[in-house]
Amino acid sequence: MEHILEIHNLTKTYPGVVALDNFSLEVRRGECHALVGENGAGKSTLIKSIAGAIEPDSGTIVFEGKEYSTLTPALSTEIGIGVIYQEFNLCPTLSIAENLFLGQRLTPGLFQNEALMNKKAQEILDQFKVEGLKAGTLVRDLSTAYRQLVEIAKTVSKNARLVIMDEPTAPLTEREVEVLFRIIQEMKANGATIIYISHRLDELYQVADRVTVMRDGCYVTTKDIGEVTKDQLIAHMVGRELKKEFDQRSTETDEVLLETRDLGGNGVKPFSLQLHKGEVLGLGGLVGAGRTEYAQLIFGAKLKDCGEIYLNGEKIEVNSPEDAVRYGIGMVPEDRKLHGAILRMNIQENIVVPILKRISNKMGFVDAKQEKEAAAGQIEALRIKTPSAQQLAGNLSGGNQQKVVLGKWLANNCQVLILDEPTRGVDVGAKQEIYNIINDLAAQGKGIIVISSDMEEIIGITDRMLILYEGELRGKLEHAEYTQETILKIASGE
Repeated sequence: MEHILEIHNLTKTYPGVVALDNFSLEVRRGECHALVGENGAGKSTLIKSIAGAIEPDSGTIVFEGKEYSTLTPALSTEIGIGVIYQEFNLCPTLSIAENLFLGQRLTPGLFQNEALMNKKAQEILDQFKVEGLKAGTLVRDLSTAYRQLVEIAKTVSKNARLVIMDEPTAPLTEREVEVLFRIIQEMKANGATIIYISHRLDELYQVADRVTVMRDGCYVTTKDIGEVTKDQLIAHMVGRELKKEFDQRSTETDEVLLETRDLGGNGVKPFSLQLHKGEVLGLGGLVGAGRTEYAQLIFGAKLKDCGEIYLNGEKIEVNSPEDAVRYGIGMVPEDRKLHGAILRMNIQENIVVPILKRISNKMGFVDAKQEKEAAAGQIEALRIKTPSAQQLAGNLSGGNQQKVVLGKWLANNCQVLILDEPTRGVDVGAKQEIYNIINDLAAQGKGIIVISSDMEEIIGITDRMLILYEGELRGKLEHAEYTQETILKIASGE
């Protein structure tokens, strides 16, 4: 069968790290070829090499029969390669239409025909059949999930013959995932080839034809998707067997740790919740339902319009994240790049940000020993792949950046921890570790609020769930009442 892409002995090293180690791969024309591996396996480095974002040390790339020792982003786009990165590459101050056609001239002349541009952009967006995607909307006003759909639309609009999708469903709910899968099938029918990267292994059996496993920068194996089980894939990826993802937990107490009373604002209508000690409480709903917005009110990232917050029975005023941290409330945001990790700081500095006062002396000087120990503890506990704690967060893979963000709140020993898409872009091994950490925190009497678009995850990890629809609380479910159908029905406003 004809190969549209061939990778021959690609190698790329960074100080202390071999990102790609003599890696080879063949991708057939017209297939959806899945690429899987743990965080730090080399997937992102491979993508960037194909896209021309980085130059490999050695090896060649053959695309449609033509050999390249290196590519540039312009050349990669010109020959028909499109990439949807895990981290967004959009201009937030421009509209969706302007982002879709950035650098393209639709008509002759100095100025872009704005009406035509908006019309063509809306036609592309309408393929997604998702309410709220309007061509004239500024990207900065979009949720993370909608920004992901715009990234996908941007690549679809360029009619690339090879499209690489890096964790495209990470911020999407079940409904948007179905839309994406339909678009992938349409793209394949129109002659496009897809390289699909995802840590959600169940998805591969719905969308992929073949799957290649990477580990530590090396090629492991390629299988037809129907010839390999999920457990076999995991074993290839991590080099070991993993136990069941979701353990049974019975740590919830009757003691209320956090309570909101008619809390509203930030686009969410007022409602109340109670979070008990030892409980994992889920906030469910579709994209744009108001889950993140309500969490931001609790954390003080957005100001409330009304309502009160109580911690251990006492009323507290949370008007900023600084207030929240002082009360022992932490939040892992859904967009680690914008609101989580400080990419220009190293891992150690990121992890100790919330505890600087605690590890500083009266003169304000940080205790270097405590700082080092705190960072080392989280690097080990979360298995952050890095040559040292001095590595810049911006040089880590997306999944390892997510671990750093989680690590800083674990170091702070929060009473209440809000996790907004906690395993987005995180590999199966690390997911299990995060689930174990959540269980351990609950066993210690902490209260956890989880927001997740991964249906299996939010069902498996939470004790109760509050379900939102268009900024309004629509349902409350105990764990025994959970079914995908019931959750989706409430989340859809039915």
